[in-house]
Amino acid sequence: MENGHNGRGVVGGCCGSWGRVRGFIQPCLLLLLQQRPSHGYELMERLSEKEDDPEVEPALVYRTLRQLEEDGLVRSSWDTAGGGPARRLYELTPGGVDHLHAWAVDIGHMRQRLERFLTEYDALFSKQLSE
Repeated sequence: MENGHNGRGVVGGCCGSWGRVRGFIQPCLLLLLQQRPSHGYELMERLSEKEDDPEVEPALVYRTLRQLEEDGLVRSSWDTAGGGPARRLYELTPGGVDHLHAWAVDIGHMRQRLERFLTEYDALFSKQLSE
C-alpha cells in the first residue's frame, strides 16, 4: 500500500462489506480506538452496529488487535475495574494515530480511482444501452 502500509491483509471491513475489502478492518479498528479506548468485545459490537453489516468474527478482531499491538500502533492494559473478570482495554498510540492518517490518505486516493473507474464504466455501458 501507499504511505508505508505493510500490506499485511486481514480480510474484513468497516461499516459493511466484511470480506470484500482486504485489510480494511485495520483502519476501522484504528478509527474506533481514536474515538475512545475499548475492549475487544465492544469493538466487535461497534463494527457490526448497522443491521445490514455481517457480524465480525472475534478471531479476526483479536488477531488484528494483536498485530496492531506488535506493530506499536495500539497498546493494551488489563482493566480490572468492575465486577467481572479482567479484560484488555485497547487504546491508540501516537504511531497508531499517524497510521490512521496514512490510511485516510490511501482511502482518499482509492476513492478517486474508484470514482474514475465508475465514471468510465457508466459512460461505456450507458452508451451501449442507448444504441
